[in-house]
Amino acid sequence: MRVVDAHQAARGTVLIPAGPFRMGGDDTDAFPDDGEGPVREVSVAAFRIDTKAVTNAQFATFVKATGYQTDAERFGWSYVFHLFVRGEAAHRVLDGQVPGAPWWLPVEAASWRAPEGPGSDVTRRANHPVVHVSWNDATAYAAWAGKRLPTEAEWEKAARGGLDQARFPWGDEFTTRGQHRCNTWQGTFPRQNTGDDGHVGTAPVTAFRPNGYGLYNTSGNVWEWCADWFSADWHADPSPATRIDPAGPPAGATRVMRGGSYLCHESYCNRYRVSARTSSTPDSTTGHAGFRCAVDA
Repeated sequence: MRVVDAHQAARGTVLIPAGPFRMGGDDTDAFPDDGEGPVREVSVAAFRIDTKAVTNAQFATFVKATGYQTDAERFGWSYVFHLFVRGEAAHRVLDGQVPGAPWWLPVEAASWRAPEGPGSDVTRRANHPVVHVSWNDATAYAAWAGKRLPTEAEWEKAARGGLDQARFPWGDEFTTRGQHRCNTWQGTFPRQNTGDDGHVGTAPVTAFRPNGYGLYNTSGNVWEWCADWFSADWHADPSPATRIDPAGPPAGATRVMRGGSYLCHESYCNRYRVSARTSSTPDSTTGHAGFRCAVDA
């Protein structure tokens, strides 16, 4: 069993101070079924969190040290966005599209090592966030690193960067003086991405300016797994369990994901706002989901 001391575990993290913040949102363009509200005061103990999403290079080190096999590798396939499926991968598309989201194609042999399927690799993406990792995979990496996944409350407090109820980690305007602050979709989803922000897929984990706490890319780039089970209404009950170091409901079918991704667009997935949330099953893998870790202070 690998033993990681506190100093090692704290590398690459920042301290988020203890105390209350206003969690959730009441944006008029939110999805009602997501349960972003109500806006409520939540207190969390001090903790540390990675400034960046876990990279391909970091995940490769973990795999080399442990021989770990991801869920996508065990299943033999993963979901790839349709515009990225080219060459050999185009001949390895399996049956089974996602209802209501035909732009996701199940591609044989797609995994964190081959994000677009056979013929692709991460050689030039060492500093990009690892993708095609499930909640199970993220939890395994975090344990190996002496860390854990952040709770949803911890994630949101850190993502806000000290701002109160701003729509984004940097403020209320999506672009600041015409400058992009995150990696999302520009153009007409799902057929044309103009790449005006400089990226059409994942961006390096340090792309764009960090928020007030020093965290990079808490809006856009890749969805990030949180520790909690998902519920649209569990947190509406104003009890201590939902207001003081909340850890989410005791059970559920899906796990929380936060932050949005490079595929988010106001016409489709307007979930790059800091209060936005979604979820997926713990063994699900896609080309736009990754994670960052937290550690107790």
